[in-house]
Amino acid sequence: MVRSRGFTFKQFHIDHDRCAMKVGTDGILLGAWAPLDGVRRVLDIGSGSGLIALMLAQRSGPDCEITGVELDREAVTQARHNVLSSPWSARVRMEEGAIQLHEAQPYDLIVSNPPYFGAGQTFADPARAQARHRGALDSQDLLDSCARLLAPRGRVALVLPTALADEIISILPNYDLHELCYVAVITKEGKAANRVLLLLSRELNRYERDEIVIHSADGGYSNRYVQLTAAFYLKM
Repeated sequence: MVRSRGFTFKQFHIDHDRCAMKVGTDGILLGAWAPLDGVRRVLDIGSGSGLIALMLAQRSGPDCEITGVELDREAVTQARHNVLSSPWSARVRMEEGAIQLHEAQPYDLIVSNPPYFGAGQTFADPARAQARHRGALDSQDLLDSCARLLAPRGRVALVLPTALADEIISILPNYDLHELCYVAVITKEGKAANRVLLLLSRELNRYERDEIVIHSADGGYSNRYVQLTAAFYLKM
């Protein structure tokens, strides 16, 4: 079968030409890292092309059901195509709409690569602006939705710029959520972290702090990044 231009992984393909935000390292990191032990129901907030949902489908067992919620109609249409073309179409579904209006039974895991640019930054493409500006989903909306839809022992896994991660951590007490794990993401060895993988829970548990370096000093992928993503990248 001829593939359109997109991104081919070992077990599935993502078309993303109709999506504002393309396949990128942030989503791949979250899809490979989010913990799935004991998880039966997953919610992907702002699912875009369906990348993270399909990565989680590959990593999870046959009893795990995954729902993606996306505001942009074109992205939802393409995400549904990507799901139907994957091996996991029976247990992954995509819904169009605002997460603030989503109603469902509680989820064991909620994941999101949320919008993070402030109102001062502009894009020529309105869909890209919606996908990355926080007006459609600010920190309060995101945490309110997570608190409302999370199961009592559920977890929330996010990938965020460092400044936004700090902001979200500062308001967690307002939503009865707690920080479980903070993973600083360093693009290249020797540089400062610019992203964070953040794990939240309703329960107070032992706090962990870690870091992931994507590229080693010589420019190649680090051993840690290879171990994390080897099940997905064709070149690994």
